[in-house]
Amino acid sequence: MKRKLIAAMGIAGMMVSVAACGGDSDDKSGNAGADAKELTVWLTVDAQNNWPELVKAADAAVTKKHPGVKINHEYYGWPDKPAKLDAVLATDKVPDVVEMGNSEMLSYMVKGALAPVDPAKFDNSGQWLDGLKTSVTYDGKVYGVPYYAGGRIATWRKDIASASGVKTTPKTYKELTADLDKVQKKQGDKFNAWFQPTRDWYAGMSFVYDAGGSIAKEEGGTWKANLSSPESQKGLTEFKNVIDKYMHGDKTKDEADRYIVYGQGKSNMIFAAAWEGATSADPKNDKTGKLKDNLENFVMPGPSGKAMPVFLGGSDLAIPVKSDAQALSAEWINAFTGAKGQKGLMAKGNLPNNKTDLATMKSDPATEVPATAAESNWFVPMAPGWGQVEKAQVLQTMLQAIGTGKKSVADAAKEADAKIDKVINTK
Repeated sequence: MKRKLIAAMGIAGMMVSVAACGGDSDDKSGNAGADAKELTVWLTVDAQNNWPELVKAADAAVTKKHPGVKINHEYYGWPDKPAKLDAVLATDKVPDVVEMGNSEMLSYMVKGALAPVDPAKFDNSGQWLDGLKTSVTYDGKVYGVPYYAGGRIATWRKDIASASGVKTTPKTYKELTADLDKVQKKQGDKFNAWFQPTRDWYAGMSFVYDAGGSIAKEEGGTWKANLSSPESQKGLTEFKNVIDKYMHGDKTKDEADRYIVYGQGKSNMIFAAAWEGATSADPKNDKTGKLKDNLENFVMPGPSGKAMPVFLGGSDLAIPVKSDAQALSAEWINAFTGAKGQKGLMAKGNLPNNKTDLATMKSDPATEVPATAAESNWFVPMAPGWGQVEKAQVLQTMLQAIGTGKKSVADAAKEADAKIDKVINTK
């Protein structure tokens, strides 16, 4: 499924009253609002278009337990939601449940806009995927419930690989680079053996975490940038090697239109969100007419010898701190994201929010690759100022400088660390 996570951190201008509400959120927890007569649930059009029956099932479970409750639904597109949500959170008429991209959660938690929840009240909370659990946790409290996940996998063209003498997908990074070398030699230096946009920080940081590095580390309650560490620089250096050897397109690009570029037929492999390969093969994007039957997915091997850790995208469900129906909202969320809901979401091609269900997907050839890839994952630093780092595109700027050769790995990492350290601890 085509699914873009919009990392919108633009709530700095939110009215002070919203943040101030965080102080009395505990007064509304527990059973407060359990007798509410109305719920307003905000979800994306993904739910409206792809699994409306799961929404209806959650509604039915709640209304059966609470006869007479009215449940209202509003649906939005990802680009439209942040401004709409920021505006409504500054008023007293807020939604009771709101879907959030997991990379959106942090700034709202920091600002006190979301109510804490008790994980014990939600199915399989002890087995939530690590990346999703991290996304809803701040300062020792949990402020949301993982909904579903989306990982990253490697996708390449079987016809191109076969024409280069490669018959099977690689299991190790050494095998991968050897195969790509064959493809590059066969196709020539204007072809992308691996189309890897330089500014794709999700991929760049996967190399960093695979090498044992990180974007930043927390020590004694204070966050400090870590891109200049030997481990992080090792990962960045290997990322540069990939760009230098296999990426022969525009080295100032990000990943936003990768699926369109891949559909043009001048690239062999991508390391991308699982939906991108399939979207490239859509007739309106496939300019070769060959992708549908020639794409093959596999778990991306890392230089470390293990599976490459991937950024685990996905959605969470949260309860605004101003909601007067927090307990009832929690019941609806559990009905929607609980055991039955997860089975329904998995049937639609999504990754579940928990390790127990994820394990069952590994036994199905249709879902084995994304499920296996999702087991090794990383997430952004849960630091109060992370939103400012992301908004300033510090990582993208660093990677572009490295990929284009304008700066050495050491100099680019040092500059990025300095920028990160200026804001990462600032609320």
